[in-house]
Amino acid sequence: MIIRPQASWLRMLFVWDGSVLKTIVPQLLIILAISIVAVFTGGHVMGARIPLDTVPFPLVGVSLAIFLAFRNNAAYARYVEARQIWGRILIAARALTSQVINYLPQDGDGFERKLFVQRLIAFVYALNHQLRHTDPSYDLARYLSPEEQQELSGLHYIPVALLDRIRLMLARAGRKRGEGEPLLWILDAQVSELAAAVGGCERIAHTPIPFAYGVLVHRTVYLYCFMLPLGLVADLGLATPLVCVFVAYTLLALESIAQEIAEPFGTDPNCLALDQMTRNIERSLLEQCGEPLPEPLQPCQRYSIS
Repeated sequence: MIIRPQASWLRMLFVWDGSVLKTIVPQLLIILAISIVAVFTGGHVMGARIPLDTVPFPLVGVSLAIFLAFRNNAAYARYVEARQIWGRILIAARALTSQVINYLPQDGDGFERKLFVQRLIAFVYALNHQLRHTDPSYDLARYLSPEEQQELSGLHYIPVALLDRIRLMLARAGRKRGEGEPLLWILDAQVSELAAAVGGCERIAHTPIPFAYGVLVHRTVYLYCFMLPLGLVADLGLATPLVCVFVAYTLLALESIAQEIAEPFGTDPNCLALDQMTRNIERSLLEQCGEPLPEPLQPCQRYSIS
């Protein structure tokens, strides 16, 4: 994932880092080679003229556009939903922290507010790592004791376990203060919102776009691009390589972008900036508690969780 400032229109023409162009260069070179061969042979293969003209390509292009539009819309819907879920995590975490600060007693009265915030931040980092299948040890060690980290190390769903511990802390503090069920309901609503967010992320991560759609689009795009030079060479002549590579770039790039954003929790340049969002939540919660803030992640840099 790349965090970047808004680029000018001129720079956008030449941007490389974050563009899918680098992933499709080999395919474009193959299509360029086919186009050059088609120009030099006049569309003949082993002495026989391939009976292709421009008539079928617009018809196939319409179907291909429909396939690509469906695939990209489905992929972008997953991307947007994932971003909305992480927005709800930020809102619920802030609200829960504010409620704890204002409704529950100080540390001297038996509630460890600092431990609560540490576990809440650790929950966000643990969810980040779970979605990316990375090791959470480094980030958990910054906020949890070695004993607690050891207890969580053998679990498969660390974010859920941390939410259970947070809920237990709130329940004990609420009952000890004698506020009764209404306060616990208020606090538990935010914990349930965080739990729902975990389930939403798991649903997106474990339910990919049906494989058959990807295969259909992939095969159609490549067959279309490989046959295009043979169909255009009679009309375009020397301009065939330029036109074919440009058309292929458009179609292959759309397919590549759809593959990246369809897995919003991945580490490709166009996936969600989970590291930045996690750091923003961390900074926001620490600021609410008056604690020192870590440095924000800066634009134009790549970030991956260790």
